[in-house]
Amino acid sequence: MQRFDKYWIGILVGLLMPALFGYLYIDRMNLWYTLQTFGLKSMAGLIGKLTVVSIFPDAALFFLFYTTDTWRLAKGVLIGALPYMLAALCLAI
Repeated sequence: MQRFDKYWIGILVGLLMPALFGYLYIDRMNLWYTLQTFGLKSMAGLIGKLTVVSIFPDAALFFLFYTTDTWRLAKGVLIGALPYMLAALCLAI
């Protein structure tokens, strides 16, 4: 596991994992029709909640990498999740 302990791998995983999880969540919960019907502007609360939900896999990965002592990878995942955290914060306000 130590050979994967690099910042750029963590940042890449941190950026891709929430997007993939958010897409799968929307697809499984059949929210496409709701998002298209009401539009993104009126659904800002829902989009904010979906953004928060999509951050959970990054938190789980951060905990996993933290407990396996791959510090750089854990920091990279946290840095990669930062744009999603900021977006969720902006949409919540």
